Amino acid sequence: MAFMMSDELLGTFVPIVVYWLYSGLYIVLDGKAMDNYRLHTRAEEDVKNIVSKMTVVKGVLIQQAFQIAVSLSLFTIISDDSGTVKAQPSLLVMVLQFLVAMVVMDTWQYFIHRFMHLNKFLYKHVHSKHHTLVVPYAFGALYNHPLEGLLLDTVGGALSFLVSGMTPRTGIFFFSFATIKTVDDHCGLWLPGNILHVFFSNNSAYHDVHHQLYGSKYNFSQPFFVMWDKILGTYMPYSLETRKEGGFEARPRPIKKD
Repeated sequence: MAFMMSDELLGTFVPIVVYWLYSGLYIVLDGKAMDNYRLHTRAEEDVKNIVSKMTVVKGVLIQQAFQIAVSLSLFTIISDDSGTVKAQPSLLVMVLQFLVAMVVMDTWQYFIHRFMHLNKFLYKHVHSKHHTLVVPYAFGALYNHPLEGLLLDTVGGALSFLVSGMTPRTGIFFFSFATIKTVDDHCGLWLPGNILHVFFSNNSAYHDVHHQLYGSKYNFSQPFFVMWDKILGTYMPYSLETRKEGGFEARPRPIKKD
Protein backbone atom coordinates (compact mmCIF):
# COMPACT_ATOMS: atom_id res chain seq x y z
CA MET A 1 0.00 0.00 0.00
CA ALA A 2 1.36 3.41 -0.96
CA PHE A 3 1.40 5.89 1.92
CA MET A 4 2.71 8.91 -0.03
CA MET A 5 0.26 11.77 0.74
CA SER A 6 -2.44 9.20 1.49
CA ASP A 7 -5.25 9.73 3.98
CA GLU A 8 -3.58 7.12 6.16
CA LEU A 9 -0.33 9.07 6.25
CA LEU A 10 -2.13 12.35 6.88
CA GLY A 11 -4.22 10.74 9.62
CA THR A 12 -1.02 9.63 11.32
CA PHE A 13 0.99 12.84 11.15
CA VAL A 14 -1.51 15.71 11.00
CA PRO A 15 -2.69 15.23 14.64
CA ILE A 16 0.96 15.35 15.77
CA VAL A 17 1.53 18.59 13.86
CA VAL A 18 -1.71 19.95 15.35
CA TYR A 19 -0.48 19.02 18.84
CA TRP A 20 2.66 21.13 18.56
CA LEU A 21 1.01 23.99 16.68
CA TYR A 22 -1.87 24.30 19.14
CA SER A 23 0.27 23.92 22.24
CA GLY A 24 2.80 26.27 20.66
CA LEU A 25 0.08 28.88 20.35
CA TYR A 26 -0.29 28.82 24.14
CA ILE A 27 3.46 29.29 24.51
CA VAL A 28 3.38 32.33 22.22
CA LEU A 29 0.46 33.82 24.15
CA ASP A 30 1.99 33.08 27.56
CA GLY A 31 2.82 36.65 28.55
CA LYS A 32 1.95 38.62 31.65
CA ALA A 33 -1.54 39.25 30.27
CA MET A 34 -2.25 35.53 30.56
CA ASP A 35 -1.72 35.66 34.33
CA ASN A 36 -5.32 36.86 34.64
CA TYR A 37 -6.54 33.57 33.17
CA ARG A 38 -4.17 31.06 34.77
CA LEU A 39 -5.56 28.34 37.05
CA HIS A 40 -2.29 28.38 39.00
CA THR A 41 0.33 31.05 39.56
CA ARG A 42 3.71 30.85 37.87
CA ALA A 43 5.26 30.34 41.29
CA GLU A 44 3.08 27.27 41.85
CA GLU A 45 4.18 25.84 38.51
CA ASP A 46 7.85 26.31 39.37
CA VAL A 47 7.47 24.69 42.81
CA LYS A 48 4.98 21.90 42.22
CA ASN A 49 6.13 20.53 38.85
CA ILE A 50 9.15 18.32 39.45
CA VAL A 51 10.21 17.71 35.83
CA SER A 52 11.81 20.15 33.43
CA LYS A 53 10.00 21.27 30.30
CA MET A 54 12.74 19.77 28.13
CA THR A 55 12.13 16.39 29.79
CA VAL A 56 8.44 16.79 29.02
CA VAL A 57 9.14 17.55 25.35
CA LYS A 58 11.32 14.44 25.06
CA GLY A 59 8.67 12.30 26.77
CA VAL A 60 5.93 13.50 24.43
CA LEU A 61 8.08 12.86 21.35
CA ILE A 62 8.71 9.29 22.52
CA GLN A 63 4.98 8.70 22.92
CA GLN A 64 4.29 10.15 19.50
CA ALA A 65 6.89 7.82 17.98
CA PHE A 66 4.94 4.85 19.41
CA GLN A 67 1.75 6.44 18.12
CA ILE A 68 3.16 6.67 14.59
CA ALA A 69 4.33 3.04 14.62
CA VAL A 70 0.96 1.69 15.80
CA SER A 71 -1.02 3.88 13.42
CA LEU A 72 0.94 2.90 10.33
CA SER A 73 0.80 -0.77 11.36
CA LEU A 74 -2.98 -0.57 11.81
CA PHE A 75 -3.51 1.05 8.42
CA THR A 76 -1.29 -1.56 6.78
CA ILE A 77 -3.30 -4.40 8.33
CA ILE A 78 -6.73 -3.05 7.37
CA SER A 79 -5.77 -1.89 3.86
CA ASP A 80 -7.20 -3.77 0.87
CA ASP A 81 -4.02 -3.41 -1.26
CA SER A 82 -6.06 -2.11 -4.20
CA GLY A 83 -4.84 1.44 -3.83
CA THR A 84 -8.38 2.80 -4.03
CA VAL A 85 -9.51 5.52 -1.66
CA LYS A 86 -12.48 4.53 0.47
CA ALA A 87 -15.53 6.62 -0.42
CA GLN A 88 -16.63 9.17 2.14
CA PRO A 89 -20.10 8.60 3.65
CA SER A 90 -22.72 11.31 3.99
CA LEU A 91 -22.24 14.19 6.42
CA LEU A 92 -24.85 12.72 8.76
CA VAL A 93 -23.04 9.39 8.88
CA MET A 94 -19.71 11.13 9.57
CA VAL A 95 -21.28 13.08 12.45
CA LEU A 96 -22.62 9.83 13.91
CA GLN A 97 -19.20 8.23 13.49
CA PHE A 98 -17.63 11.17 15.34
CA LEU A 99 -20.08 10.72 18.22
CA VAL A 100 -19.52 6.95 18.38
CA ALA A 101 -15.75 7.45 18.34
CA MET A 102 -16.00 10.05 21.11
CA VAL A 103 -18.02 7.70 23.33
CA VAL A 104 -15.69 4.76 22.64
CA MET A 105 -12.59 6.85 23.40
CA ASP A 106 -14.12 8.28 26.58
CA THR A 107 -15.22 4.84 27.77
CA TRP A 108 -11.83 3.23 27.15
CA GLN A 109 -9.86 6.07 28.68
CA TYR A 110 -12.10 6.35 31.75
CA PHE A 111 -11.71 2.73 32.80
CA ILE A 112 -8.00 2.43 31.94
CA HIS A 113 -7.29 5.78 33.61
CA ARG A 114 -9.25 4.87 36.74
CA PHE A 115 -7.59 1.45 36.96
CA MET A 116 -4.17 3.09 36.83
CA HIS A 117 -5.14 5.09 39.91
CA LEU A 118 -6.64 2.14 41.78
CA ASN A 119 -3.73 -0.23 41.09
CA LYS A 120 -0.88 0.94 43.33
CA PHE A 121 1.81 -0.71 41.19
CA LEU A 122 0.58 0.87 37.96
CA TYR A 123 0.17 4.25 39.58
CA LYS A 124 3.63 4.24 41.14
CA HIS A 125 5.51 2.91 38.12
CA VAL A 126 3.40 4.16 35.21
CA HIS A 127 0.69 6.78 35.72
CA SER A 128 2.47 8.88 38.34
CA LYS A 129 4.74 10.17 35.56
CA HIS A 130 1.82 12.17 34.14
CA HIS A 131 0.99 13.52 37.59
CA THR A 132 4.44 14.95 38.09
CA LEU A 133 2.82 17.89 36.30
CA VAL A 134 0.65 19.01 39.20
CA VAL A 135 0.21 22.29 37.35
CA PRO A 136 -0.67 21.19 33.80
CA TYR A 137 0.37 23.10 30.71
CA ALA A 138 -0.48 22.66 27.05
CA PHE A 139 2.46 20.74 25.58
CA GLY A 140 2.55 18.44 28.62
CA ALA A 141 -0.83 16.95 27.72
CA LEU A 142 0.73 13.75 26.38
CA TYR A 143 3.56 13.52 28.88
CA ASN A 144 3.04 9.92 29.96
CA HIS A 145 4.93 6.72 30.60
CA PRO A 146 5.28 4.96 27.20
CA LEU A 147 3.12 2.05 28.43
CA GLU A 148 0.36 4.44 29.47
CA GLY A 149 0.60 6.29 26.18
CA LEU A 150 0.26 2.99 24.33
CA LEU A 151 -2.67 1.69 26.37
CA LEU A 152 -4.59 4.87 27.05
CA ASP A 153 -4.12 7.00 23.96
CA THR A 154 -2.88 4.85 21.09
CA VAL A 155 -5.02 1.76 21.71
CA GLY A 156 -7.97 3.96 22.67
CA GLY A 157 -7.61 5.85 19.42
CA ALA A 158 -7.38 2.63 17.38
CA LEU A 159 -10.54 1.27 19.02
CA SER A 160 -12.39 4.53 18.37
CA PHE A 161 -11.40 4.37 14.71
CA LEU A 162 -12.34 0.72 14.22
CA VAL A 163 -15.61 0.66 16.19
CA SER A 164 -16.94 3.85 14.62
CA GLY A 165 -16.19 2.58 11.12
CA MET A 166 -14.83 5.94 10.01
CA THR A 167 -12.62 6.27 6.96
CA PRO A 168 -8.98 7.33 7.24
CA ARG A 169 -9.98 10.73 5.85
CA THR A 170 -12.57 11.23 8.59
CA GLY A 171 -9.94 10.04 11.05
CA ILE A 172 -7.72 12.99 10.11
CA PHE A 173 -10.37 15.37 11.42
CA PHE A 174 -11.42 13.27 14.40
CA PHE A 175 -7.93 12.73 15.80
CA SER A 176 -6.97 16.35 15.14
CA PHE A 177 -10.04 17.44 17.09
CA ALA A 178 -9.31 14.98 19.91
CA THR A 179 -5.75 16.34 20.03
CA ILE A 180 -6.95 19.94 20.29
CA LYS A 181 -9.37 18.93 23.05
CA THR A 182 -6.67 17.10 25.04
CA VAL A 183 -4.21 19.98 24.76
CA ASP A 184 -6.91 22.47 25.75
CA ASP A 185 -7.84 20.41 28.82
CA HIS A 186 -4.23 20.59 30.00
CA CYS A 187 -3.51 24.21 29.07
CA GLY A 188 -3.85 25.45 32.66
CA LEU A 189 -5.86 28.47 31.54
CA TRP A 190 -9.50 29.55 31.71
CA LEU A 191 -9.83 31.74 28.64
CA PRO A 192 -12.94 33.82 27.97
CA GLY A 193 -14.80 32.88 24.83
CA ASN A 194 -13.31 29.38 24.62
CA ILE A 195 -15.84 27.63 22.41
CA LEU A 196 -14.85 24.20 23.73
CA HIS A 197 -16.12 25.25 27.17
CA VAL A 198 -19.51 25.98 25.61
CA PHE A 199 -19.96 22.42 24.36
CA PHE A 200 -17.98 20.41 26.93
CA SER A 201 -18.11 20.53 30.73
CA ASN A 202 -14.97 18.38 30.67
CA ASN A 203 -12.52 21.24 30.37
CA SER A 204 -9.28 22.72 31.71
CA ALA A 205 -10.74 23.46 35.17
CA TYR A 206 -12.43 20.06 35.41
CA HIS A 207 -9.21 18.22 34.60
CA ASP A 208 -7.14 20.53 36.79
CA VAL A 209 -9.15 19.28 39.79
CA HIS A 210 -8.00 15.74 38.96
CA HIS A 211 -4.35 16.81 38.90
CA GLN A 212 -4.56 18.09 42.48
CA LEU A 213 -4.08 15.79 45.48
CA TYR A 214 -7.67 16.25 46.66
CA GLY A 215 -9.03 15.30 43.23
CA SER A 216 -6.81 12.34 42.37
CA LYS A 217 -9.66 9.87 42.94
CA TYR A 218 -12.16 11.93 40.97
CA ASN A 219 -12.74 13.37 37.49
CA PHE A 220 -11.14 10.50 35.57
CA SER A 221 -13.18 11.22 32.44
CA GLN A 222 -11.31 12.43 29.39
CA PRO A 223 -11.22 13.94 26.86
CA PHE A 224 -14.81 14.77 25.91
CA PHE A 225 -17.65 14.03 28.35
CA VAL A 226 -18.11 13.60 32.11
CA MET A 227 -20.77 10.88 31.91
CA TRP A 228 -18.75 8.03 33.40
CA ASP A 229 -17.69 10.12 36.39
CA LYS A 230 -21.33 10.99 37.05
CA ILE A 231 -22.61 7.43 36.50
CA LEU A 232 -19.95 5.77 38.67
CA GLY A 233 -19.71 8.32 41.46
CA THR A 234 -16.28 9.78 40.69
CA TYR A 235 -17.54 13.24 39.72
CA MET A 236 -16.14 16.08 41.83
CA PRO A 237 -18.00 19.37 41.34
CA TYR A 238 -16.04 22.60 41.59
CA SER A 239 -16.48 26.35 41.56
CA LEU A 240 -14.27 28.69 39.62
CA GLU A 241 -13.06 31.40 41.97
CA THR A 242 -11.07 34.55 41.21
CA ARG A 243 -7.73 34.76 43.05
CA LYS A 244 -6.72 38.03 44.68
CA GLU A 245 -3.36 37.95 42.93
CA GLY A 246 -5.06 37.41 39.57
CA GLY A 247 -6.26 34.40 37.67
CA PHE A 248 -8.65 31.67 38.71
CA GLU A 249 -8.77 28.66 41.00
CA ALA A 250 -10.94 25.57 40.60
CA ARG A 251 -12.13 24.87 44.14
CA PRO A 252 -13.89 21.59 44.95
CA ARG A 253 -17.46 21.76 46.22
CA PRO A 254 -18.98 19.26 48.68
CA ILE A 255 -20.00 16.02 47.00
CA LYS A 256 -23.68 15.27 47.49
CA LYS A 257 -24.34 11.87 49.00
CA ASP A 258 -27.48 10.02 48.00
